[in-house]
Amino acid sequence: MELEGKIAGRETSLKRLGKTINWEALADVLMARLEYRSGAQGGRPAKDPGLMLKLCVLQSLYDLSDEEAEWQATDRMSFRCFLGLSAADTVPDARTLWKFKERLGPEGVQAIFDAFVNQMRAQGLEPRKGKMIDACIVEAPRQRNSAEENAAIKKGERPASFDENPARGRQKDTDARWTKKRGRSYFGYKNHTKVDVRSKMIEGYTVTPASRHDSQEVEALVKEGDGYLLADAAYAGEPVEALLQERGVESYIHEKGVSGHPLSRTQKSFNRMKSKLRARVEHVYGWMRGRGQRLVRSIGLERARRCIGMCNLVYNMSRWTYLKRGAGC
Repeated sequence: MELEGKIAGRETSLKRLGKTINWEALADVLMARLEYRSGAQGGRPAKDPGLMLKLCVLQSLYDLSDEEAEWQATDRMSFRCFLGLSAADTVPDARTLWKFKERLGPEGVQAIFDAFVNQMRAQGLEPRKGKMIDACIVEAPRQRNSAEENAAIKKGERPASFDENPARGRQKDTDARWTKKRGRSYFGYKNHTKVDVRSKMIEGYTVTPASRHDSQEVEALVKEGDGYLLADAAYAGEPVEALLQERGVESYIHEKGVSGHPLSRTQKSFNRMKSKLRARVEHVYGWMRGRGQRLVRSIGLERARRCIGMCNLVYNMSRWTYLKRGAGC
């Protein structure tokens, strides 16, 4: 008890995260989303969804596997305090955590993400006229497939050889794709995000295979009322410009030179001015990469959407805690 008192009395980033977020409201969203029943229904009772959400947050925040999340929550008193558990309470095991995440799914994470954005706005976050969009590659474990198997995957088919050995087939990711960036090849997915220029809060996201071009997600991310949009030259082009004009969003996308028509000195100057603001979106991805979010340790697009969506949610939670602390709240 003395140790618990010492830890509870120390101000830490994890403690501030626990105090700043309205976890009860998010737990209510989970109760409705996962259709948990109240009261005794017979059989073994389900774990508290609020507790399980906090465990998922710890897992994403510290880049832990299911087994390591269980152990760290058992071993570290600071984790127990965040979870609201005493030294005598039992931590949900790795299997329970895995089942909860499977039941939650990408749609459940999206529902929690949207609920938290609404929670921030209710607490004083004002959406500004100015957004940034960009995409970050999240690698997946590389596959060692034959040429025939890769050809079938590109056609959208699952090779029959994967299911000849079920143990091998379960480890095969047929949704991830290859892409190239600055001459280097990557295999995995992309995290497309729309970020507020001033607060650097993520307001929306989509997750796709890495082969999907960045500009193809503009339609899903940009909404009327966004004011103006900052993006790098990958988003330049008539289709995007037409979409922005249709939705009343002013374009501050970097201009791109073409063969025989290089950028003028004035255009380069404007691009540099845009970069000073657009660079803020890289801070978001830098935060994620600093916490191990370079690799998705799951199989398939649905689980990648869940894992990457949870990372976006945890970033917003940490960023909101930082902003609230700066405001003296």
